[in-house]
Amino acid sequence: MADYPDDADGEVLAEIAAQGVDMSQPLLIEFAVAAPDEERAQAIADALAAAGYEAEVDFDEGEPEGEGDDPDGEAFAPSWSVYASREMVPEYDEIIRIQSELDRLAGPFEGYSDGWGVLLD
Repeated sequence: MADYPDDADGEVLAEIAAQGVDMSQPLLIEFAVAAPDEERAQAIADALAAAGYEAEVDFDEGEPEGEGDDPDGEAFAPSWSVYASREMVPEYDEIIRIQSELDRLAGPFEGYSDGWGVLLD
């Protein structure tokens, strides 16, 4: 198994590899980009699509106070996100590069890269 850096991205890659996934084969990776509101989420999606990403805007209604709280006891508020998908070999440096690119593309609209994941069978 490959050694991954000791950070959140490296931990996710190590967890995926530990599940027996062939890390030399492309996976569909979904990157989340947080947006402050619907209008800017759509602008971010347009910018990501122009840069070659499949982009989809999503609204999460959040959780009522006291339900779905995080470990710090805070409720999850409603939020807008843009999901950018790309089929790629899950390589650490490329994932970091893409997150940086997403920050650059979303920044003018007050958005930012907010993690990534893969859907495994």
